[in-house]
Amino acid sequence: MIERATERRLAGDWRGACAAAAVDVAVDLSEVAERWGRDVAEALEDDLRHLVPDLVRWHLPRALGGRTTLATNRTVVLARYRPVEADESRRSTPYLHLTTPAMLEGPQRITLRFRTVRDERAAGVFGSGTEDWRYARHLWDARHTTELRDRCGSRERPPFFHPDGRPLLDDELPRADPGPGDAAARAEWVTLLHQKGEIEEAFAAAGIEVDLKPPSGGPAWHRVNPKAILGRLALDHTRLEPEVRRLAGEGAGERFRVGADWRTYLLLEPAGPGGGAGLRVRTADQDEVEDVPFLAEALWRRLPDLDLMRVGGVEPEHLHPLVREALFPALGATDGPAGPPGPAAPAPVRVRCRGEWHEVGFRAGGGLLHMPHSDEEQQRERALRAFGGAVAGCFAVQQTWASGSGRLPKALRAQRQDLFLRAQHGDTRGVLELLDAGLDPRVRDAARRTLLHVLHLLDHELLLPRLLAEGLDIEARDHRDRTPLFVAANDGGSRALVEALLAAGARIDAVDDSELSLAQIIRRYKRADLAFLQERVQEEHPGIGADWWDEWMEEREYDEDEYDGEDEDEDS
Repeated sequence: MIERATERRLAGDWRGACAAAAVDVAVDLSEVAERWGRDVAEALEDDLRHLVPDLVRWHLPRALGGRTTLATNRTVVLARYRPVEADESRRSTPYLHLTTPAMLEGPQRITLRFRTVRDERAAGVFGSGTEDWRYARHLWDARHTTELRDRCGSRERPPFFHPDGRPLLDDELPRADPGPGDAAARAEWVTLLHQKGEIEEAFAAAGIEVDLKPPSGGPAWHRVNPKAILGRLALDHTRLEPEVRRLAGEGAGERFRVGADWRTYLLLEPAGPGGGAGLRVRTADQDEVEDVPFLAEALWRRLPDLDLMRVGGVEPEHLHPLVREALFPALGATDGPAGPPGPAAPAPVRVRCRGEWHEVGFRAGGGLLHMPHSDEEQQRERALRAFGGAVAGCFAVQQTWASGSGRLPKALRAQRQDLFLRAQHGDTRGVLELLDAGLDPRVRDAARRTLLHVLHLLDHELLLPRLLAEGLDIEARDHRDRTPLFVAANDGGSRALVEALLAAGARIDAVDDSELSLAQIIRRYKRADLAFLQERVQEEHPGIGADWWDEWMEEREYDEDEYDGEDEDEDS
């Protein structure tokens, strides 16, 4: 993705770069010129030519909690092109911004837009679902990416690393406060204090006043432990005051908040009158910070890239090239592919079988899990399993690989996870490379999904014919009793994919473990593009699905209609 998007961007094709980075463009420059003026359209187009969509994706916040997918329903504001005073009303303020997917495990496509932002509370003040990157162009603008190292706290080198990317050894880290003369060492000292639980000492070393008293407002039953809340955050203490000062200089305000816990926020404000007496941090409840802008996560937290490098989770050469060049210019350009490594051919795995160690694995052109057992032995085991007998060793591994139920050796779990993670992130080429290397396409993950179940995340035109030719069952059920067609309709699959599955013979009378039908799912998610399928299900299979659900949806849609009517009255 990085290589393809970079090639198109450097060629001046910003739309092609967005397409390569799975960014849908909902920007019409002619419409912008007509509505907002030619000057705005030209400034917008200039920014779009320098937009690095693959770098935006790299820096976007993630869901975490064991997932690698993007944080859902986030808006990220990149720029605006007209001063606040020129706006007739708050609603007329357009921003260049993007929105992240609505589903945790849905397609990881993002959408680029130029229009008003839904949760703007006041001019430039957004709700909790919006990240304000207007003053963080190093995260998305090719003209500013080299600023990343400075924004991490030091011009000489990133904290915890030598200029060439080598991590500092324990005896090279500071043992005491190095003072303000060495910004990188001071950032290290403050971070080490914070990670040892010395919260007050960390803020003091960063020159920030901290108040650990709980907020006075909020419900009496909601107890807040400010020290515990602060300890959980990956704060970049030495950046807080410079970032707040920078934003104040841009006219974005003097007080900012960070979402820290349920109903509780960190409030960053001047320590004294006039804004020149440093920074103070304290916790506050929701009512106190209602009109205070959020500080974007990318401006208050330690750079995830550096945290991952500290624990060996990523190597410098695997960083995004623009990130690597900004953080470690001494490394220079790499000779190999840009960014993270591509898929590796699956290596053989040792399995304990009948008191011996056997090697099982995949071979290019084979497409099956190979093991050192004769055809007769394998046939005997299949017969044993058909009669309800228990299988073990190599045969148990083979069965688990194809069913998703049971335990796999750690190395095989990693190979399966790599395949489905690449599918999750839309890496069709990576999936094809693994299949070409011999990985068995009949694999199921722990949720019993087949590769047909994740086609809505991939290029189905390339994969569907191949998977069907390999004998995958188009009616296979996952752990929620959903077929690939059901998942495509439920999880945002395109109309083209749905039509391709129907053309391949997919049944339309399936119901899932909640007894919902395809027609009910299409109605639930208001899939107007699949109205043809909804009508077909209702005509060919009347009454299919849960009766209670239809009644609940009718009440819900009635309530929504009433609410929309009230909004229209208010607007008029």
